[in-house]
Amino acid sequence: MDVMLVLWALSAALLLGIMMLVVVMIARGMDSSPAKKPAESVELTKLKAALGGKSGAENATPETGSSGKSGNPMQAIIAIGATVAVLGGVVAFIGDVTGDDTAPEISEISAGDLRGTIVSARDSDPVVLIVPGSGPTDRDGNSPLGVSTDAYKLLAEGLAEERIASVRIDKRGMFGSAAAGDPNTVTPADYVADIHAWIDAIKAARGSDCVFLLGHSEGALMVSMAAQGRKDVCGLILLAGTGRKMGDVIRQQLRENPANAPLLDQAMAALSELEAGRRVDVSTMHPALVSLFAPQVQDYLISVINLDPVDELSRANKDTLILQGKTDLQVTVEDANLLNRARKTKLRLVDDMNHVLKEAPADRAANLATYADPSLPLAPRLVGRIEDFVKDND
Repeated sequence: MDVMLVLWALSAALLLGIMMLVVVMIARGMDSSPAKKPAESVELTKLKAALGGKSGAENATPETGSSGKSGNPMQAIIAIGATVAVLGGVVAFIGDVTGDDTAPEISEISAGDLRGTIVSARDSDPVVLIVPGSGPTDRDGNSPLGVSTDAYKLLAEGLAEERIASVRIDKRGMFGSAAAGDPNTVTPADYVADIHAWIDAIKAARGSDCVFLLGHSEGALMVSMAAQGRKDVCGLILLAGTGRKMGDVIRQQLRENPANAPLLDQAMAALSELEAGRRVDVSTMHPALVSLFAPQVQDYLISVINLDPVDELSRANKDTLILQGKTDLQVTVEDANLLNRARKTKLRLVDDMNHVLKEAPADRAANLATYADPSLPLAPRLVGRIEDFVKDND
């Protein structure tokens, strides 16, 4: 980077010298009187006559005199202005070239007992806070429940290549943020408070005026709630966010898998109880449903199951990018269309992107196979869509 800076500085100095020489020559030409170069004037008159043009005397005006030269210093001013403009462009270009060579730094960042990873090259770059989806999902987008995608890590790396900083986080009570509280007693209000703490920590660490909030899956609902009343949120990015209440989404997901047919009656009854604010007994449930309705998560389900994502997004009243993959098996394009009814939204569909942000076919088995392959890249155009929104709203 230092070598490039020296080379461009030398180029700028050379260009300055050339442009100043032009200015001096123009200025000297302005001071020259007709009497100093009579032979040149005569030869010029002869040449014009031979070409059929008018003589200098015929072209003379009261403003220019018989010399045909303007005494107005505007020519010199224009030349100086051009010099400054060109040099300004060179300096800006130097900044871009050397800035692009700045490798992003990857380090730990904290907000109280909450822990995360920041990827940043320059404090002046816009910054995105990446909020995970539901369950025990870590800052990289992986889960001990069989999900290994590195989706959030890949997203952070892709944004860094476009000069966008990011902070990806472990949720309260999980992984690096284990000391922040009990994950089984958390509520949406707790998650909102944690996002506010992250906004404050990021602003303090980088001197940022505002932070973009990116929420994936259930995280989309959380950032919509967290943005309400906050002037320091630059904008929202909702990735695979539901547009319906959680109970409706769970019902559809259970019904779309034929293998769940024997479980549907029990599952639907349990959802109805939770929506009514009542806990359910899992002792007689089919074993396959116990993890979904585990006693330790029922209080959280009761607190979130009736929230309307469209209403929460409307209350946020922020410029919002809604991104939805066309091959997502968990959240549908219908959800994205519902979210798009809120204020200040922009919907972009991503071809062949599934719920874990990877390129995947519609075939269920092949689609789910991507959930366990972190080597797969993110779906094409995902990062570009986010980059366009961030740069437009920064």
